[in-house]
Amino acid sequence: SRRHKLYREELNLTSPAAPVPLRPEASWLQFHLGISRDGLYPRSSPIVNRLLRDMQEFPTISADYSQDEKALLGACDCSQIVKPSGVHLKLVLRFQDFGKAMFKPMRQKREEETPEDFFYFVDFQRHNAEIAAFHLDRILDFRRVPPTVGRRINVTREILEVTKNEVLQSVFFVSPASNVCFFAKCPYMCKTEYAVCGNPHLLEGSLSAFLPSLNLAPRLSIPNPWIRSYSFDGKEEWEVNPLYCNTVREIYPYSNGNRLLNVVDMAIFDFLIGNMDRHHYEMFTKFGDDGFLLHLDNARGFGRHSHDETSILAPLSQCCIIKRTTLLRLQLLAEPEYQLSDMMRESLLQDPLAPVLTEPHLLALDRRLQLILEAVRKCIDTYGEATVVANDTAQPQAPASDRVKLDT
Repeated sequence: SRRHKLYREELNLTSPAAPVPLRPEASWLQFHLGISRDGLYPRSSPIVNRLLRDMQEFPTISADYSQDEKALLGACDCSQIVKPSGVHLKLVLRFQDFGKAMFKPMRQKREEETPEDFFYFVDFQRHNAEIAAFHLDRILDFRRVPPTVGRRINVTREILEVTKNEVLQSVFFVSPASNVCFFAKCPYMCKTEYAVCGNPHLLEGSLSAFLPSLNLAPRLSIPNPWIRSYSFDGKEEWEVNPLYCNTVREIYPYSNGNRLLNVVDMAIFDFLIGNMDRHHYEMFTKFGDDGFLLHLDNARGFGRHSHDETSILAPLSQCCIIKRTTLLRLQLLAEPEYQLSDMMRESLLQDPLAPVLTEPHLLALDRRLQLILEAVRKCIDTYGEATVVANDTAQPQAPASDRVKLDT
């Protein structure tokens, strides 16, 4: 506390800094400019690796709670969802060039599995799951997870000494082991028992690049048709009705276009990482109803390598439809020379916190991939390949009105 007071006094003695210009070559800006209707970044984008390096190396210039964390201090509609708790702590860190990233600290050791009796909505959020999800998303060629990298943060110098949020300042303390710790500040379940601690100052976590602001790139948050029941009892319709997809197909926008196919993609991705907590998905409004779905908040993935939660695959098994490009990529990753676990192992070695996943989690990816392909085979045996495999390789023709605008 005394150190932080001296730091603030020192800041007050300095003259106001001149306005910082926006550099056109800044990695955050280039990342935002590269977003298209095909994904968050081009397939062979050098900007992504530069952005990952900048998030890893740039010093932080400010730290604050996320908007979600701040919302916990207000009202909570607890009839809709079980109250989140202080175990889910994330911070917004800012860097030079107007860079901004979401920091999720380490909560669980890599070799620890989520206990069998844990409900998915009270599970830990794992920083290494966020990192691994980004790499898997890139290997699958979805490109729908924001660039994410691991980093060891000095919580004193890079959070406490740069934050202007007095609430965040107030939750720092020194543990009996002389480690610097902090915890979430909210009206319930937020105590020192749920703190995260450095060793004594260094704490590893994930950094996920922020997307453009909602003012520049508006997004919609849409409930997942296969949302789970966020209570300790009761089930949703899809969990008890095997013909549930017939109902979904009658509802716009799932009745035509690519939306349902994109939901199946998301289910395949979530099944591979073991994420049961996909209650909503987001889309950029600019790209219309057929735009790609953002795969955000993947920290509840990679919790149990010993269990395959096949209910996550309900959109695939109930609707029996999949994109041809997705199926071809999955089949390629099942080949011995391109095995998914090998691709992930090699990709994750690039991260500063490697090894990001333990070997059992990597091997679970191969096992789950086979389960996905088996589900597709069952669908093809029942309905035929022409019905199940949707040809998404042909480029759709722009509407006549749009072509007139382009020609003009």
